[in-house]
Amino acid sequence: MKLTRYALTLVAAAVLAGCQSAVKLDEPAPVKEAAPVAPPVAPAQPKVATVPEGKVTTLTLDEQLTQQVQGKRVVYFDFDSDIVKEEYRPLVDLHAKRLNNNKKLALTLEGHTDERGGREYNLALGQRRAEAVAKSLTLLGVGTNQVEAVSFGKERPAVQGSGEEAWGKNRRVELKDK
Repeated sequence: MKLTRYALTLVAAAVLAGCQSAVKLDEPAPVKEAAPVAPPVAPAQPKVATVPEGKVTTLTLDEQLTQQVQGKRVVYFDFDSDIVKEEYRPLVDLHAKRLNNNKKLALTLEGHTDERGGREYNLALGQRRAEAVAKSLTLLGVGTNQVEAVSFGKERPAVQGSGEEAWGKNRRVELKDK
């Protein structure tokens, strides 16, 4: 029992010793110096390529449209058809924008057919194809004086040979600047 009382006294002394170093409620707590905080980092700005002055080329809308139509000057047709396919509507629209932007420009629409059929029939079919493209352009606001439809029938094939691959490339209208 003596040992128990001795242990309790020791614990009580330890508690009292710990309380002496505790902060008293009447006194303000000591303030510790805080470590300096780094300012927030701004998000990285995208790098902008700088072009030396004098190296900038400006294009007019007319020049931009002319560049866009480069390599896009042929409308292909199905066998014995003069209907402009849906897949060629964007090409026709692009040429219409170019012609509407510059009323001085004009196109020759050259209609062609494959080798099958008689000469007169193919000349008429090539003409109908060229006129179908011309009508599409005029419906988009192009002046009738800016387009001329002509037919070459089967006289100027794009590809020589017989077979569907060659015939498919020959059934066309070429849009050429005047």
